[in-house]
Amino acid sequence: MPAIVLIGAQWGDEGKGKITDFLAEKAQVVVRYQGGNNAGHTIVLGTEVYKLHLTPSGIFYPDKLCVIANGVVLDPAILLAELDNLRARGVTTENLRISANAHVIMPYHRLLDELEENARGAGKIGTTGRGIGPAYRDKIGRSGIRVQDLLETDALAARVEENLAEKNALLTKIYGRPPLRAEEIIAEYSAYGARLAPYAADTSLLINERLARGERVLFEGAQGIMLDLDHGTYPFVTSSNPVAGGACTGAGVGPMCVSAVLGVLKAYTTRVGAGPFPTELLDEKGEQLRQRGGEFGTTTGRARRCGWFDAVVARYAARVSGLSHLALMKLDIMTGIGPLKICTGYRLPNGTVLTEFPLSARVLSQAAPVYEEMPGWDEDVTGVREFADLPPAARAYVLRLEELAGVPAALIAVGPEREQTLVRGKIFE
Repeated sequence: MPAIVLIGAQWGDEGKGKITDFLAEKAQVVVRYQGGNNAGHTIVLGTEVYKLHLTPSGIFYPDKLCVIANGVVLDPAILLAELDNLRARGVTTENLRISANAHVIMPYHRLLDELEENARGAGKIGTTGRGIGPAYRDKIGRSGIRVQDLLETDALAARVEENLAEKNALLTKIYGRPPLRAEEIIAEYSAYGARLAPYAADTSLLINERLARGERVLFEGAQGIMLDLDHGTYPFVTSSNPVAGGACTGAGVGPMCVSAVLGVLKAYTTRVGAGPFPTELLDEKGEQLRQRGGEFGTTTGRARRCGWFDAVVARYAARVSGLSHLALMKLDIMTGIGPLKICTGYRLPNGTVLTEFPLSARVLSQAAPVYEEMPGWDEDVTGVREFADLPPAARAYVLRLEELAGVPAALIAVGPEREQTLVRGKIFE
Protein backbone atom coordinates (compact mmCIF):
# COMPACT_ATOMS: atom_id res chain seq x y z
CA MET A 1 0.00 0.00 0.00
CA PRO A 2 2.20 2.87 -1.23
CA ALA A 3 0.90 5.85 0.73
CA ILE A 4 2.87 8.94 1.72
CA VAL A 5 1.95 11.47 4.40
CA LEU A 6 3.27 14.94 3.63
CA ILE A 7 3.41 17.28 6.60
CA GLY A 8 4.82 20.64 7.65
CA ALA A 9 7.83 20.14 9.93
CA GLN A 10 7.96 23.67 11.36
CA TRP A 11 5.20 26.20 12.17
CA GLY A 12 3.41 25.88 8.83
CA ASP A 13 3.93 27.86 5.60
CA GLU A 14 6.85 25.60 4.66
CA GLY A 15 5.91 25.17 0.98
CA LYS A 16 3.86 21.97 1.18
CA GLY A 17 1.74 22.99 -1.81
CA LYS A 18 4.71 22.93 -4.17
CA ILE A 19 5.84 19.51 -2.93
CA THR A 20 2.32 18.08 -3.09
CA ASP A 21 2.02 19.34 -6.65
CA PHE A 22 5.45 17.87 -7.48
CA LEU A 23 4.66 14.44 -6.01
CA ALA A 24 1.09 14.33 -7.31
CA GLU A 25 2.42 13.51 -10.76
CA LYS A 26 3.34 10.04 -9.46
CA ALA A 27 0.25 9.56 -7.28
CA GLN A 28 -3.26 8.52 -8.24
CA VAL A 29 -5.00 10.03 -5.20
CA VAL A 30 -4.29 13.26 -3.27
CA VAL A 31 -6.03 13.68 0.11
CA ARG A 32 -6.33 16.77 2.32
CA TYR A 33 -6.89 15.33 5.81
CA GLN A 34 -7.17 18.19 8.38
CA GLY A 35 -7.44 21.94 8.93
CA GLY A 36 -9.62 24.43 7.14
CA ASN A 37 -9.27 27.59 5.11
CA ASN A 38 -6.92 28.97 7.75
CA ALA A 39 -4.24 27.24 5.65
CA GLY A 40 -3.01 28.31 2.24
CA HIS A 41 -0.92 26.61 -0.42
CA THR A 42 0.68 28.53 -3.28
CA ILE A 43 1.27 26.66 -6.55
CA VAL A 44 3.36 28.15 -9.38
CA LEU A 45 2.76 26.62 -12.83
CA GLY A 46 4.79 28.52 -15.40
CA THR A 47 3.51 32.08 -15.32
CA GLU A 48 0.35 31.12 -13.44
CA VAL A 49 0.14 31.42 -9.64
CA TYR A 50 -2.67 29.65 -7.77
CA LYS A 51 -3.51 30.10 -4.10
CA LEU A 52 -5.49 27.22 -2.62
CA HIS A 53 -7.05 27.11 0.83
CA LEU A 54 -9.16 23.95 0.81
CA THR A 55 -8.77 22.24 -2.55
CA PRO A 56 -6.06 19.54 -2.58
CA SER A 57 -2.98 20.61 -4.53
CA GLY A 58 -3.37 17.63 -6.87
CA ILE A 59 -6.35 19.31 -8.53
CA PHE A 60 -4.10 20.48 -11.38
CA TYR A 61 -3.81 16.86 -12.56
CA PRO A 62 -7.24 15.99 -14.03
CA ASP A 63 -6.52 12.26 -13.88
CA LYS A 64 -5.97 12.28 -10.09
CA LEU A 65 -8.70 11.70 -7.53
CA CYS A 66 -8.62 14.65 -5.12
CA VAL A 67 -10.23 14.24 -1.71
CA ILE A 68 -11.25 16.63 1.05
CA ALA A 69 -11.49 14.11 3.89
CA ASN A 70 -13.48 13.91 7.11
CA GLY A 71 -10.80 15.60 9.24
CA VAL A 72 -11.20 18.93 7.42
CA VAL A 73 -13.59 21.65 8.58
CA LEU A 74 -15.16 23.15 5.51
CA ASP A 75 -16.38 26.68 4.78
CA PRO A 76 -18.71 26.04 1.82
CA ALA A 77 -18.63 29.63 0.54
CA ILE A 78 -14.83 29.65 0.46
CA LEU A 79 -14.59 26.25 -1.22
CA LEU A 80 -17.21 27.01 -3.87
CA ALA A 81 -15.54 30.33 -4.70
CA GLU A 82 -12.22 28.53 -4.99
CA LEU A 83 -13.70 25.92 -7.33
CA ASP A 84 -15.38 28.62 -9.43
CA ASN A 85 -12.03 30.39 -9.77
CA LEU A 86 -10.26 27.21 -10.81
CA ARG A 87 -12.85 26.43 -13.46
CA ALA A 88 -12.69 30.00 -14.77
CA ARG A 89 -8.95 29.47 -15.28
CA GLY A 90 -9.46 26.22 -17.16
CA VAL A 91 -8.88 23.75 -14.30
CA THR A 92 -11.42 20.95 -14.03
CA THR A 93 -12.88 20.13 -10.60
CA GLU A 94 -14.76 16.99 -11.63
CA ASN A 95 -12.06 14.87 -9.98
CA LEU A 96 -12.83 16.26 -6.50
CA ARG A 97 -14.67 14.36 -3.78
CA ILE A 98 -15.67 15.68 -0.33
CA SER A 99 -16.31 13.55 2.73
CA ALA A 100 -19.97 13.61 3.76
CA ASN A 101 -18.61 13.42 7.32
CA ALA A 102 -16.54 16.60 7.08
CA HIS A 103 -17.76 19.28 9.48
CA VAL A 104 -18.99 22.64 8.22
CA ILE A 105 -17.98 26.11 9.38
CA MET A 106 -21.13 28.09 10.14
CA PRO A 107 -21.62 31.88 10.39
CA TYR A 108 -21.64 31.75 14.19
CA HIS A 109 -18.26 29.99 14.16
CA ARG A 110 -16.61 32.87 12.29
CA LEU A 111 -18.31 35.48 14.45
CA LEU A 112 -17.43 33.80 17.74
CA ASP A 113 -13.85 33.24 16.58
CA GLU A 114 -13.40 36.98 16.07
CA LEU A 115 -15.17 37.97 19.26
CA GLU A 116 -13.28 35.47 21.42
CA GLU A 117 -9.91 36.49 20.00
CA ASN A 118 -10.61 40.18 20.59
CA ALA A 119 -11.70 39.42 24.16
CA ARG A 120 -8.30 37.86 24.89
CA GLY A 121 -6.66 41.27 24.67
CA ALA A 122 -2.93 40.99 25.23
CA GLY A 123 -3.30 37.20 25.42
CA LYS A 124 -4.33 36.78 21.79
CA ILE A 125 -3.19 33.52 20.23
CA GLY A 126 -3.13 34.73 16.62
CA THR A 127 -6.17 32.96 15.21
CA THR A 128 -7.06 33.76 11.60
CA GLY A 129 -10.68 34.46 12.57
CA ARG A 130 -11.96 31.97 9.98
CA GLY A 131 -14.06 30.01 12.50
CA ILE A 132 -11.79 26.97 12.50
CA GLY A 133 -11.43 26.57 16.27
CA PRO A 134 -15.14 27.04 17.10
CA ALA A 135 -16.06 24.54 14.35
CA TYR A 136 -13.70 21.91 15.77
CA ARG A 137 -15.02 22.69 19.25
CA ASP A 138 -18.57 21.90 18.13
CA LYS A 139 -17.31 18.75 16.45
CA ILE A 140 -15.74 17.56 19.71
CA GLY A 141 -18.88 18.68 21.60
CA ARG A 142 -21.02 16.59 19.23
CA SER A 143 -23.11 19.52 18.11
CA GLY A 144 -21.42 20.08 14.74
CA ILE A 145 -23.06 20.24 11.34
CA ARG A 146 -21.62 18.00 8.63
CA VAL A 147 -21.66 18.11 4.84
CA GLN A 148 -24.28 15.38 4.81
CA ASP A 149 -26.58 17.62 6.88
CA LEU A 150 -26.48 20.27 4.16
CA LEU A 151 -27.98 17.78 1.73
CA GLU A 152 -31.19 17.39 3.75
CA THR A 153 -33.06 20.60 4.54
CA ASP A 154 -35.01 19.13 7.46
CA ALA A 155 -31.88 17.76 9.12
CA LEU A 156 -30.07 21.05 8.55
CA ALA A 157 -32.93 23.10 9.98
CA ALA A 158 -33.07 20.99 13.13
CA ARG A 159 -29.33 21.26 13.69
CA VAL A 160 -29.19 25.00 13.06
CA GLU A 161 -32.10 25.79 15.38
CA GLU A 162 -30.62 23.59 18.11
CA ASN A 163 -27.23 25.30 17.82
CA LEU A 164 -28.61 28.83 17.67
CA ALA A 165 -30.32 28.39 21.02
CA GLU A 166 -26.85 28.33 22.56
CA LYS A 167 -24.95 30.55 20.13
CA ASN A 168 -27.45 33.40 20.23
CA ALA A 169 -27.37 33.36 24.02
CA LEU A 170 -23.61 33.83 23.86
CA LEU A 171 -23.83 36.55 21.23
CA THR A 172 -26.51 38.57 23.00
CA LYS A 173 -25.71 38.06 26.68
CA ILE A 174 -21.91 37.84 26.63
CA TYR A 175 -20.92 39.93 23.63
CA GLY A 176 -23.90 42.27 23.24
CA ARG A 177 -24.42 41.33 19.59
CA PRO A 178 -27.76 40.83 17.81
CA PRO A 179 -28.95 37.24 17.42
CA LEU A 180 -28.51 35.34 14.17
CA ARG A 181 -31.63 34.31 12.23
CA ALA A 182 -32.10 30.58 11.69
CA GLU A 183 -34.13 30.91 8.48
CA GLU A 184 -31.40 32.95 6.78
CA ILE A 185 -28.70 30.43 7.67
CA ILE A 186 -30.84 27.47 6.62
CA ALA A 187 -31.58 29.04 3.21
CA GLU A 188 -27.93 29.95 2.60
CA TYR A 189 -26.51 26.58 3.61
CA SER A 190 -29.20 24.57 1.81
CA ALA A 191 -28.08 26.32 -1.36
CA TYR A 192 -24.49 25.38 -0.61
CA GLY A 193 -25.60 21.80 -0.07
CA ALA A 194 -27.21 21.66 -3.50
CA ARG A 195 -23.94 22.75 -5.11
CA LEU A 196 -21.78 20.42 -3.01
CA ALA A 197 -24.01 17.34 -3.50
CA PRO A 198 -22.22 16.08 -6.65
CA TYR A 199 -18.93 16.01 -4.73
CA ALA A 200 -20.14 14.38 -1.48
CA ALA A 201 -19.02 10.79 -0.91
CA ASP A 202 -17.81 8.19 1.56
CA THR A 203 -14.21 9.20 1.02
CA SER A 204 -12.77 6.68 3.47
CA LEU A 205 -14.22 3.94 1.28
CA LEU A 206 -12.86 5.54 -1.89
CA ILE A 207 -9.36 5.91 -0.47
CA ASN A 208 -9.20 2.38 0.93
CA GLU A 209 -10.46 0.92 -2.35
CA ARG A 210 -7.66 2.72 -4.20
CA LEU A 211 -5.09 1.53 -1.66
CA ALA A 212 -6.32 -2.05 -2.02
CA ARG A 213 -5.71 -1.76 -5.77
CA GLY A 214 -2.12 -0.71 -5.12
CA GLU A 215 -2.58 2.89 -6.20
CA ARG A 216 -0.32 5.59 -4.82
CA VAL A 217 -1.99 7.92 -2.32
CA LEU A 218 -0.58 11.21 -1.10
CA PHE A 219 -1.97 12.58 2.18
CA GLU A 220 -1.56 16.36 2.36
CA GLY A 221 -1.51 18.08 5.73
CA ALA A 222 -2.09 21.74 6.53
CA GLN A 223 -0.21 23.97 8.99
CA GLY A 224 2.79 22.33 10.67
CA ILE A 225 3.83 20.05 13.51
CA MET A 226 4.63 22.96 15.83
CA LEU A 227 0.99 24.08 15.50
CA ASP A 228 -0.39 20.63 16.31
CA LEU A 229 -3.09 20.73 18.98
CA ASP A 230 -1.39 18.03 21.07
CA HIS A 231 2.28 18.36 20.15
CA GLY A 232 2.70 22.02 19.23
CA THR A 233 3.48 25.16 21.25
CA TYR A 234 0.15 25.10 23.08
CA PRO A 235 -1.93 27.29 23.39
CA PHE A 236 -0.44 28.99 20.30
CA VAL A 237 -1.59 26.16 18.05
CA THR A 238 -4.24 25.23 15.53
CA SER A 239 -7.32 23.15 16.40
CA SER A 240 -6.44 19.91 14.63
CA ASN A 241 -3.59 17.40 14.30
CA PRO A 242 -1.14 18.16 11.45
CA VAL A 243 1.20 15.38 12.66
CA ALA A 244 1.45 12.28 10.50
CA GLY A 245 -0.91 10.33 12.77
CA GLY A 246 -3.63 12.83 11.94
CA ALA A 247 -3.77 11.43 8.42
CA CYS A 248 -5.20 8.15 9.68
CA THR A 249 -8.03 9.63 11.75
CA GLY A 250 -8.52 12.52 9.33
CA ALA A 251 -8.97 10.31 6.29
CA GLY A 252 -10.28 7.03 7.71
CA VAL A 253 -7.32 4.77 6.91
CA GLY A 254 -5.21 2.46 9.03
CA PRO A 255 -1.59 3.24 9.97
CA MET A 256 -0.27 0.14 8.21
CA CYS A 257 -1.02 1.75 4.84
CA VAL A 258 1.56 4.52 5.33
CA SER A 259 4.89 3.69 3.71
CA ALA A 260 6.67 7.05 4.11
CA VAL A 261 6.35 10.35 5.97
CA LEU A 262 7.80 13.41 4.26
CA GLY A 263 8.47 16.46 6.43
CA VAL A 264 8.59 19.77 4.59
CA LEU A 265 10.71 22.55 6.09
CA LYS A 266 12.45 25.70 4.95
CA ALA A 267 16.18 26.34 4.93
CA TYR A 268 15.31 28.88 7.62
CA THR A 269 12.35 29.14 10.01
CA THR A 270 9.15 31.20 9.95
CA ARG A 271 6.11 31.56 12.14
CA VAL A 272 2.80 33.44 11.85
CA GLY A 273 0.91 34.67 14.90
CA ALA A 274 1.80 34.79 18.57
CA GLY A 275 3.87 32.36 20.61
CA PRO A 276 7.51 31.63 21.46
CA PHE A 277 10.00 31.52 18.57
CA PRO A 278 13.61 31.12 19.82
CA THR A 279 15.47 31.83 16.54
CA GLU A 280 13.38 34.84 15.51
CA LEU A 281 15.42 37.65 13.95
CA LEU A 282 14.09 41.11 14.76
CA ASP A 283 16.84 42.85 12.80
CA GLU A 284 17.78 43.64 9.22
CA LYS A 285 18.64 40.00 8.56
CA GLY A 286 15.13 38.90 9.53
CA GLU A 287 13.61 41.52 7.25
CA GLN A 288 15.92 40.39 4.44
CA LEU A 289 14.63 36.82 4.77
CA ARG A 290 11.04 38.08 4.87
CA GLN A 291 11.31 40.18 1.72
CA ARG A 292 13.42 37.76 -0.30
CA GLY A 293 11.32 34.78 0.72
CA GLY A 294 7.98 36.54 0.18
CA GLU A 295 7.06 35.65 3.73
CA PHE A 296 3.51 36.91 3.86
CA GLY A 297 0.57 34.62 4.66
CA THR A 298 -1.33 33.08 1.71
CA THR A 299 -4.56 33.22 3.71
CA THR A 300 -4.20 36.38 5.80
CA GLY A 301 -1.44 38.39 4.14
CA ARG A 302 0.19 38.77 7.56
CA ALA A 303 3.96 39.20 7.63
CA ARG A 304 5.66 36.03 8.85
CA ARG A 305 8.20 36.15 11.63
CA CYS A 306 11.56 34.93 10.31
CA GLY A 307 14.61 33.35 11.93
CA TRP A 308 17.52 30.97 11.51
CA PHE A 309 17.00 27.23 10.98
CA ASP A 310 16.04 25.50 14.22
CA ALA A 311 17.44 21.98 14.35
CA VAL A 312 15.78 21.32 17.72
CA VAL A 313 12.40 21.77 16.04
CA ALA A 314 13.50 19.56 13.13
CA ARG A 315 14.50 16.73 15.48
CA TYR A 316 11.24 17.07 17.40
CA ALA A 317 9.25 16.94 14.16
CA ALA A 318 11.12 13.82 13.13
CA ARG A 319 10.30 12.17 16.45
CA VAL A 320 6.59 12.91 16.81
CA SER A 321 5.77 12.16 13.17
CA GLY A 322 8.31 9.46 12.37
CA LEU A 323 9.75 11.34 9.41
CA SER A 324 11.40 9.13 6.80
CA HIS A 325 12.43 11.95 4.46
CA LEU A 326 12.78 15.73 4.38
CA ALA A 327 11.86 18.20 1.66
CA LEU A 328 14.05 21.26 2.14
CA MET A 329 12.48 24.41 0.71
CA LYS A 330 13.78 27.83 -0.34
CA LEU A 331 17.47 26.99 -0.35
CA ASP A 332 17.82 29.72 -2.98
CA ILE A 333 16.73 32.38 -0.47
CA MET A 334 19.91 31.76 1.54
CA THR A 335 22.13 32.86 -1.37
CA GLY A 336 24.06 35.99 -0.43
CA ILE A 337 22.79 36.04 3.16
CA GLY A 338 26.33 35.71 4.47
CA PRO A 339 27.47 33.42 7.30
CA LEU A 340 24.56 31.15 8.21
CA LYS A 341 23.54 30.17 11.72
CA ILE A 342 21.86 26.95 12.82
CA CYS A 343 20.22 26.56 16.22
CA THR A 344 21.43 23.33 17.82
CA GLY A 345 20.06 23.83 21.34
CA TYR A 346 18.37 26.20 23.79
CA ARG A 347 20.14 27.83 26.74
CA LEU A 348 17.88 28.49 29.75
CA PRO A 349 18.41 31.38 32.20
CA ASN A 350 20.04 28.98 34.72
CA GLY A 351 22.65 27.99 32.12
CA THR A 352 21.16 24.59 31.26
CA VAL A 353 21.32 23.76 27.55
CA LEU A 354 18.42 21.75 26.08
CA THR A 355 18.94 19.74 22.92
CA GLU A 356 15.39 18.36 22.87
CA PHE A 357 12.26 20.46 22.48
CA PRO A 358 10.70 21.42 25.85
CA LEU A 359 7.07 20.60 26.60
CA SER A 360 6.44 23.96 28.27
CA ALA A 361 5.76 27.08 26.20
CA ARG A 362 6.87 29.08 29.25
CA VAL A 363 10.27 27.38 29.23
CA LEU A 364 10.55 27.87 25.47
CA SER A 365 9.80 31.58 25.81
CA GLN A 366 12.79 31.92 28.18
CA ALA A 367 15.18 29.98 25.95
CA ALA A 368 18.04 31.57 24.05
CA PRO A 369 19.26 29.78 20.92
CA VAL A 370 22.65 28.10 20.87
CA TYR A 371 24.09 28.60 17.40
CA GLU A 372 26.74 27.08 15.24
CA GLU A 373 27.88 29.07 12.20
CA MET A 374 28.53 27.92 8.65
CA PRO A 375 29.82 29.79 5.62
CA GLY A 376 27.26 31.05 3.13
CA TRP A 377 27.45 31.23 -0.66
CA ASP A 378 26.87 33.90 -3.30
CA GLU A 379 26.30 31.76 -6.40
CA ASP A 380 22.81 31.65 -7.94
CA VAL A 381 21.34 28.18 -7.37
CA THR A 382 17.95 28.62 -9.07
CA GLY A 383 19.16 26.93 -12.26
CA VAL A 384 20.81 23.95 -10.53
CA ARG A 385 19.12 20.60 -11.11
CA GLU A 386 21.55 18.15 -9.46
CA PHE A 387 22.68 18.18 -5.84
CA ALA A 388 26.32 17.73 -6.90
CA ASP A 389 26.14 20.97 -8.88
CA LEU A 390 25.24 23.13 -5.86
CA PRO A 391 28.00 25.38 -4.50
CA PRO A 392 30.13 23.48 -1.96
CA ALA A 393 28.90 25.68 0.92
CA ALA A 394 25.26 25.02 -0.04
CA ARG A 395 25.87 21.25 -0.13
CA ALA A 396 27.59 21.41 3.24
CA TYR A 397 24.66 23.37 4.69
CA VAL A 398 22.12 20.80 3.48
CA LEU A 399 24.20 17.89 4.76
CA ARG A 400 24.53 19.52 8.18
CA LEU A 401 20.77 20.10 8.42
CA GLU A 402 20.21 16.44 7.54
CA GLU A 403 22.69 15.36 10.21
CA LEU A 404 21.11 17.50 12.91
CA ALA A 405 17.56 16.44 12.02
CA GLY A 406 18.54 12.79 11.71
CA VAL A 407 16.57 12.48 8.46
CA PRO A 408 17.78 12.57 4.83
CA ALA A 409 16.63 15.32 2.49
CA ALA A 410 15.06 13.57 -0.50
CA LEU A 411 13.89 16.80 -2.18
CA ILE A 412 15.51 20.24 -2.24
CA ALA A 413 13.73 23.27 -3.71
CA VAL A 414 15.84 25.99 -5.34
CA GLY A 415 12.89 28.01 -6.61
CA PRO A 416 9.07 28.05 -6.66
CA GLU A 417 8.43 26.14 -9.91
CA ARG A 418 8.01 22.39 -10.33
CA GLU A 419 11.28 21.86 -12.18
CA GLN A 420 13.25 23.80 -9.57
CA THR A 421 13.35 20.71 -7.36
CA LEU A 422 16.42 18.54 -6.82
CA VAL A 423 15.69 14.85 -6.24
CA ARG A 424 18.10 12.95 -3.98
CA GLY A 425 16.03 9.92 -3.02
CA LYS A 426 13.01 7.87 -3.96
CA ILE A 427 9.73 8.75 -2.24
CA PHE A 428 7.23 6.59 -4.11
CA GLU A 429 8.89 3.21 -4.59
